Amino acid sequence: MVAVPLTFTSPRGAKKPPRHLADLDIDERRAAVRELGLPAYRANQLSTHYFERLVDDWSAATDIGASDRDRLTGELLPNLLTPVRELTCDDGMTRKTLWRLFDGALVESVLMRYPDRTTLCISSQAGCGMACPFCATGQQGLTRNLSAAEIVEQVVVAARAMRRGEIEGGPGRLSNIVFMGMGEPLANYNRLMSAVRRIISPAPEGLGISARGVTISTVGLVPAIKRLTEQKLQVRLAVSLHTPDDELRDSLVPVNNRWNVDEVLDAACEYAETTGRRVSIEYALIRDVNDQPWRADLLAERLRARGSFPWVHVNLIPLNPTPGSKWDASPKPVEEEFVRRLIAGGVPTTVRDTRGREIDGACGQLAALEEK
Repeated sequence: MVAVPLTFTSPRGAKKPPRHLADLDIDERRAAVRELGLPAYRANQLSTHYFERLVDDWSAATDIGASDRDRLTGELLPNLLTPVRELTCDDGMTRKTLWRLFDGALVESVLMRYPDRTTLCISSQAGCGMACPFCATGQQGLTRNLSAAEIVEQVVVAARAMRRGEIEGGPGRLSNIVFMGMGEPLANYNRLMSAVRRIISPAPEGLGISARGVTISTVGLVPAIKRLTEQKLQVRLAVSLHTPDDELRDSLVPVNNRWNVDEVLDAACEYAETTGRRVSIEYALIRDVNDQPWRADLLAERLRARGSFPWVHVNLIPLNPTPGSKWDASPKPVEEEFVRRLIAGGVPTTVRDTRGREIDGACGQLAALEEK
């Protein structure tokens, strides 16, 4: 049995990221500007340039005097992310970036363009403390939580790239954000929620991305799911279940030793009932581990027992194996039979369109290679 931490905080002694505009709500920004001896309206101007105009060349912010601009950017817009490596695939429609943070920690984000949407997968922690054995990030351990601004800056950079047409297909807009990169988002709850509010709030408070386009993934931190439910936001919840039985899940997802399958599914169902948003059950199919037909039947039974569909759907994920790992993806016929049984059991089911296999697409792989 793997010990699961009772609290989810950054390790003691970790340096705090520098304060950034995106860490603050609009009132806090005005207060910060006043502390610099400048008029409060400068906070609105700065926010408009950062969140709405996606400025990175601040000499273009000519509505702010040069001396004021230098003070504001120096105090409220420190550099948070430095690109280390950038890889593309899928004919330029997928771009993965490895970022180095101010203290040397590494995180990843992946920008994926589809015909009908553009999705950014972002990190909420450097490393992860959940210790799932088949996950590259889980094997790294937790370095620290990201600040709200470090999370938001991943989104701003991607939105800027889309607007400028840096991704194949010409200029466009970022429409979907998924918290499925490095880390357990709900283990960094307060900063996560601050970041979500910056993402969904209209300018100049935030980026104005629809809440319905935001997905928060979790391995099943039940108290945090309940806190999120109380917020009644229109974000989607995704639960990384990976098996419907406690015996196997205790080893695949060690946090199951704290909150078992029934508790996790009950919390997920309550989220769906409260928000009216369908929950996604994430299920990585692993060869000869969790892909048996009886597990598909049991999963359908446990979901069906909690209410009529479509409160939930299952998103099957062909495992993206990490180099040297004993874990491998299930064969296609096994995957097809698993899907058939879920659908026969009345469960809406999709298979994720995997992107980025040739560029170490699974979260944590690129960071692990860089560390080596």
